[in-house]
Amino acid sequence: MLVLEAKLQGKIEQYNLIDEAIRTALFCRNKALRYWIDNRGAGRYDLNKFMAVLSKEFEFANKLNSQARQSSAERAWSGIARFFDNCKKKVSGKKGYPKFKKRGHSVEYKQTGWKLSEDRKHLTLTDGFKIGRLKLVGSRNLNFYQIEQIKRVRLVHRADGYYAQFCVDVDRREEIEPTQTTIGLDVGLNHFYTDSKGQVVENPRYLRKSERQLKKLQRKVSKRKKGSANRRKAIKRLARKHLQVSRQRKDFAVKTARCVVRSNDLIAYEDLLVANMVSQRVGRVSRLEATGEPVRVKNHKLAKSISNASWSMFRDWVEYFGKVFGKVTVAVPPHYTSQNCSNCGKQVVKTLSQRTHCCRHCGTALDRDHNAALNILAIGLNRVGHTQINACGEFDLYQVDVSLLGKLSH
Repeated sequence: MLVLEAKLQGKIEQYNLIDEAIRTALFCRNKALRYWIDNRGAGRYDLNKFMAVLSKEFEFANKLNSQARQSSAERAWSGIARFFDNCKKKVSGKKGYPKFKKRGHSVEYKQTGWKLSEDRKHLTLTDGFKIGRLKLVGSRNLNFYQIEQIKRVRLVHRADGYYAQFCVDVDRREEIEPTQTTIGLDVGLNHFYTDSKGQVVENPRYLRKSERQLKKLQRKVSKRKKGSANRRKAIKRLARKHLQVSRQRKDFAVKTARCVVRSNDLIAYEDLLVANMVSQRVGRVSRLEATGEPVRVKNHKLAKSISNASWSMFRDWVEYFGKVFGKVTVAVPPHYTSQNCSNCGKQVVKTLSQRTHCCRHCGTALDRDHNAALNILAIGLNRVGHTQINACGEFDLYQVDVSLLGKLSH
């Protein structure tokens, strides 16, 4: 599935109608959740059927396209299904019980309620809200795809305007020649990541760089009178700045992940539980690496830096581009990756402040993150094919398992 996005240009009246459609979709989602709470045992199709009853009960809900109402019910069910899945997996901490939402930012249509012009530069909404014809502004050309391939159209309200997202049913594959190289990645806060070759990529720290401007905009919001027009304008300026930071972070993650995947045939990375790392502090000697169980101590010093690093987003894009380019991506458990020596395998206990790995057993001296990246690569190679690796990160490509080479050639 490929998501193409274009900005919408229209009149203020049309934007207000889009906001009304978004509020109606949020209303349907909350009503579907209430129906599930009151009727335990109700399934996905029961929520879809309830949307037809809701449209007869509320006139404004009937204005929304029937399939858009079903999409709202599916959003409620996705939260319910995620809650059940976390319970089955016995996820530590809160299981994510679905909650009612106060604000919505999008409404999703399926294959009815919208129409594209012949030149694919205008979008017309045809449901009961009568939003009408909107101009599509963007670099994406929809003429390459058939109308039947567009499975969903989503209207999104962001701080800088309104957007249309087209979910196109396309199997994206790009053929590139194998590079005959593998890499292990150890993400961190000092550097965004350190690879098994000793190379580092600096952490851009977009939030930290914009923090002064964000604080200034936040003070302006606080000084404005609640409910006033000046306060609403200040809130919009603050939201646009936050949106800029999030876009910078995403752009960096996408470009870095694409470069890593295109340059290597196998990418091994840590299978980190970032959500636990943000909310919980790991002790002086990392218990997360030693036992895999995070220490339940509140973390108020590293949470912002970890969130700003966007490790989860980077991992998601590495896995995505791995499928696109036909490369092998391996998630490695982080246990002992920083404590064990990459040369002899002996455990060398280090505190978080010790940035150099010095093995007293074999005399290997490496940067802490470089040593961890070598361990991650070794574990990743063992998972997909046996190979020999030394402290310098050199390996014999001819010793890689045949099954791995078969994956790399496709």
